[in-house]
Amino acid sequence: MESMETKGVALVTGSGRGIGLACARELARRGFDVCLNCSSAVSLERTAGAAEAIAQEFGVRAHAVAADVSDADAAKAMVDEAVQTLGRLDVLVNNAGITRDGLIARMNPEDFDAVVDVNLNGTFNCCKAAAKVMMKQRSGRIINMSSVVGVAGNAGQVNYAASKAGVIGITKSLAKELARRSITVNAVAPGFISTDMTDALTEEQREAIAGRIGLGRFGEAEDVAALVGFLASPEAAYITGQVISVDGGLAI
Repeated sequence: MESMETKGVALVTGSGRGIGLACARELARRGFDVCLNCSSAVSLERTAGAAEAIAQEFGVRAHAVAADVSDADAAKAMVDEAVQTLGRLDVLVNNAGITRDGLIARMNPEDFDAVVDVNLNGTFNCCKAAAKVMMKQRSGRIINMSSVVGVAGNAGQVNYAASKAGVIGITKSLAKELARRSITVNAVAPGFISTDMTDALTEEQREAIAGRIGLGRFGEAEDVAALVGFLASPEAAYITGQVISVDGGLAI
């Protein structure tokens, strides 16, 4: 495909697969050059392949970088590499996340800390690094991936719920800090989306969950990506500090 005039540069963390990859593809479809992130060198080859495919399909520049977002220095280096390689940074999508589910009686501190380190500290680290770039530009969009679990809680996910509720707190506070620099900060709260995480559920569990969802089915990664694409667009320029659910009516 021939190259198009770029709409800017977007960095999507945790974008080697699933929701993150769908977000990177949607932003590329909208004309953004994209930087895809994976957590380690082990998955970099696959992520680089995804970036190359995106570049060919949508005619944009695409770059892949391995970085553990829970490491502040690594997160800053990732943002610096995105800027150096693609020229600027207009959109940050904080999607990287993990789960370590279990009832609290059996949850060890290491499982709690691991989830908070990636999901919450990782979001903070990336926001901090990207905000410095965007503040100098006096423009930007930060889109943080929370969860319906961060809004309503869920048994067996104390660590995940705490991390995703914290992401909402970061979003609302940072929106107030950065609004004067024309930087918007919003959160997306997906419900049950068909990804590798939900693929681990048994058929009985899937049917029970689907019965609680208003639309009666799991969502797709593209449903979340569509909202992310909108929040990165000019039409969303007056939206900031919001938490928007993509859950098929689960939390109504």
